[in-house]
Amino acid sequence: MDSQKVYDLTAVSRRYGDLAALDNVDLAIRKGEWLSIVGPSGSGKTTLMNILGCMDTPTSGTVLLDGQHLDRQGERELAVIRRQRIGLIFQKFHLIKHLTALENVMVAQYYHSVPDEAEAREALERVGMGARASHLPREMSGGEQQRVCVARALINSPSVVLADEPTGNLDEANERIVLDLFHQLHDDGTTLIVVTHDSTVAAQGQRQVILNHGRIERVIETEDYARMFGASAAAPAGVR
Repeated sequence: MDSQKVYDLTAVSRRYGDLAALDNVDLAIRKGEWLSIVGPSGSGKTTLMNILGCMDTPTSGTVLLDGQHLDRQGERELAVIRRQRIGLIFQKFHLIKHLTALENVMVAQYYHSVPDEAEAREALERVGMGARASHLPREMSGGEQQRVCVARALINSPSVVLADEPTGNLDEANERIVLDLFHQLHDDGTTLIVVTHDSTVAAQGQRQVILNHGRIERVIETEDYARMFGASAAAPAGVR
């Protein structure tokens, strides 16, 4: 596998009975890239995100993460890979209601290694939530809850961050704050993969992969991507 690729998908399909949620998808994602995945409802965005995030496996095809076959792993092995390498950010936050912001971040530490309060506080400070560490989710705005989710996703220093509609429940001001955090992550070398229906959010990525009916319909590359990775700024869909 090319050492510059973090993910390499070849002929990946995911079927549910007669429905092909993904249909023969080829896609390579480079280390340090910011990739946006877009498309209408039912296009396969969430299915692709679940496979990249080790929450599902393809019906056929191969999925490599840093050269390791995800398509050959069992559920337990995938959970270990997910904890060690991937940070997940969701639209609906999934914070534990009876735990404070600090405790929600420390829960992620518990599943990975050993809870460290100082480290968790530092993660909250990084996203501007240090002063809200002792607050419960119900005492925070949607934007604040999403920033806690970002801190939780980063606490184990993942090499890849996957975000599923991360600004879908946010107003414009909080969307800007979260996008600024994503830009910081990208500047730090994190591979960032964002599923979104928001064209403003999608345009932040170096590439936009447009899905339709489970297939890659088009790939839009920015000049920034071409400069970093030597790709054509007008590469057709499926170009690796």
